[in-house]
Amino acid sequence: MRVQFVMQEIWIGLRRNLTMTISLVITVAIAMALFGTGLLLRQQVAASKDYWYDKIEVSIFLCAKTSSNANCQKQDVTDQQRSEIQAQLKKMPQVSNVQYENKQQAFARFKDRFAGSPGFVQSTREGDIPDSFRVKLKNPEEYKPVAQAMLGHPGVDTVINEQQILKKFFKILNGLQAAALGIALIQVIASVLLVGNTVRLSAFNRRRETGIMRLVGASNTYIQLPFILEGAIAGLIGGLFASVLLVISKKLLIDRLAGTVQLVSQLGWFQVIMVIIVSICFGVLLCAASSFLTLRRYLKI
Repeated sequence: MRVQFVMQEIWIGLRRNLTMTISLVITVAIAMALFGTGLLLRQQVAASKDYWYDKIEVSIFLCAKTSSNANCQKQDVTDQQRSEIQAQLKKMPQVSNVQYENKQQAFARFKDRFAGSPGFVQSTREGDIPDSFRVKLKNPEEYKPVAQAMLGHPGVDTVINEQQILKKFFKILNGLQAAALGIALIQVIASVLLVGNTVRLSAFNRRRETGIMRLVGASNTYIQLPFILEGAIAGLIGGLFASVLLVISKKLLIDRLAGTVQLVSQLGWFQVIMVIIVSICFGVLLCAASSFLTLRRYLKI
């Protein structure tokens, strides 16, 4: 009987404040979706860093007739210069492996990497990418000695460290994550305020019933339980809607990012499910706690 009474009171409270309940559900859904998106972006950045850390290379592009570097003097690198560069690289303690890549191999790898951007591939011709040495380092952080040794070396045009490119890219992803979490924080504050107003209005509408319950000896927990569960149920519904938005976010944002940008590794569904569970639990606890604190702080029932 008590369970039936509590459930009946919850239904009455949600029905009486239908518009505020709908607003609360929508606000919680948006807040939890943004919160979950921030967590997904955080996991995406961490997974991508782990995946690419061991694959970071230093690319040493050699002189060609099209080089803008004045040291190249509009001439292709000579065989002797190429041999000297390779020998010096192999002697360096920071270097783990050295691989030579000619123009044909570089163009083939370029087409394979950017196969998803046919317009970009068609605008590039074989020979536009010069010969290069792809250097694998024992520790990707120790790229400066290699770069300093190669810059200005006869036959060397430019030295590009992939780590610098990755850092800029991950900085953009971290910015997106911070923006999502920042907006989520604003929505969470709005959710807390809405929960408080909804509970206060619901308690005011049922002040006569709660007064009678107090007279017949009902405990504070028994009186407050329907109001707390109202907030928890609203949070649960909002969390379920947020889970749908997170699935859409995974398909339209995370997966497209991984498919379009070759620097991003694929995020698995297990991680998405874990984020959905965390978001739903957070939404339920947030609304339940807000209801409880509102009852304790503002209402004397």
